[in-house]
Amino acid sequence: MGFDILAIAGSWGFSILYALIAFLFVLTIVVFIHELGHFLVARWYGVRVLVFSIGFGPELFGFNDRYGTRWKVSAIPLGGYVKFFGDENAASVPDQAAISVMTEAERKISFAHQKLGPRAAIVAAGPFANFLLAIVIFAAAAMIFGRQITLPRVDALQPNSAAAAAGFQPGDVVQSINGRSIRSFSDMQRIVSLSAGETLLIIVERGGVQVSLKAIPALQEVKDNFGNTHRMGVLGITRSLAADEVRFERVGLLPAIGVGFTETWTIIDQTMTYIWRIFAGRASAEQLGGPIMIAQMSGQVASVSFVLLLQFVAMISVSIGLLNLFPVPLLDGGHLLFYSIEAIRGRPLSERAQEYGFRIGMALVLMLMVFATYNDIGRLASLWPRS
Repeated sequence: MGFDILAIAGSWGFSILYALIAFLFVLTIVVFIHELGHFLVARWYGVRVLVFSIGFGPELFGFNDRYGTRWKVSAIPLGGYVKFFGDENAASVPDQAAISVMTEAERKISFAHQKLGPRAAIVAAGPFANFLLAIVIFAAAAMIFGRQITLPRVDALQPNSAAAAAGFQPGDVVQSINGRSIRSFSDMQRIVSLSAGETLLIIVERGGVQVSLKAIPALQEVKDNFGNTHRMGVLGITRSLAADEVRFERVGLLPAIGVGFTETWTIIDQTMTYIWRIFAGRASAEQLGGPIMIAQMSGQVASVSFVLLLQFVAMISVSIGLLNLFPVPLLDGGHLLFYSIEAIRGRPLSERAQEYGFRIGMALVLMLMVFATYNDIGRLASLWPRS
C-alpha cells in the first residue's frame, strides 16, 4: 500500500507540474495581450504608463524602457495590470491628492485628465485585444491546418433518448436548429449542449424531403476524453464516421478570418447563453471554474498537441475579455459603466460613489473567485483515487 501511495503521489506531482507550466503559458499570453491593448492605446493618446505588470504582488524581475515604464513580472500570476500616470493603484482609481497638484504638462499625460472618449477607448482596448488574439489564433489554425467537417447525419439512436422520442431516424441529416443553419455535427452539438430542457425545432433531410421535428435535449453527465464530467444537453444521437461523411477543407486567408470571427463569436454566444440560463434557473453554476480548472485543462490539452493548447489559449482569451466587460466596478466593464453614466450626466460620479462602487466590485470579484475555486476543489476531489 505504501508503494501505491508513493506511485500515486509521484504521478500527481508530475501532472501538477506539467499543468502548472501549461497554465503559466496560457495565462501569460492572455494577460500580456490584454494589458498590451490598454498599453498601446494609452500610448496612442499620449498617456504615460508607469507600470506594465504580469501578475500581482512583489516583483520578481523587470526593466525600465526609455519612456519610463516599468515592465515587470510579479509573484502572483493570476492576472496583471497597467498603471497610468495619475492612478492610485492597479485598478486605475484616480489619485486625487496627486491630481490636485498636477501641472498643465502633467495633466496632458495623466489618464484621469483625458477626455471621455480616449478614456473609454483605453479601457475597452484590453478586452478587444483578447478577442483579436482569439480571432488570429483560430484563423491561423484554420488556414494552416484546415478544418475537418463531419456531416450532421444520424448514424444511430440511443434507446429511450430524446432523439428517439422526437422521431429521428438513422440517415437523417440535420439542416437547421431553431432557424440556425447546421453545417457539421459539431455545430449541432454546440447548440444542443446548452439547450437542456428546451424545445428545439429541428429540420432534417430524410430521403430528399425536409422533415420538421421537435426535440427536448435531456440533461446528462458526459465525460470528455480526459475524464472530466460535464452536465449538458444530449439528444442521444450517434454520428456517422464513414469516409464519405467526413471531409477535410483547406481554408484560404479571407475565409480563415471568417472562421476566426465565427469561432470567437460562438464562444461569446455560448458563454452568455450559459450565464443567462444560470440566472433563469435552467442551468447549474457547478460548471463555473477558476484558476485550478484552467490549470488542469491547460495540462490536459497540452498533453495532446501544441496546436490544441493554442486554441485553448484562444478560448481562455475570449472568456477573459468577456469577463472584463461585465459591468462590475473594478473590471474594465465597470469603468465603462461609470463612463456611460458620466456621458449621460455630463459629469463624473462623485469620489464617494466611485469608491463604494469599487468596494462592491472587489467583493463581487472575490466572491466569484471563492465560488469558482470551491467548484475546482470539488472536481479535483472527485478525481482522487479511492481505495
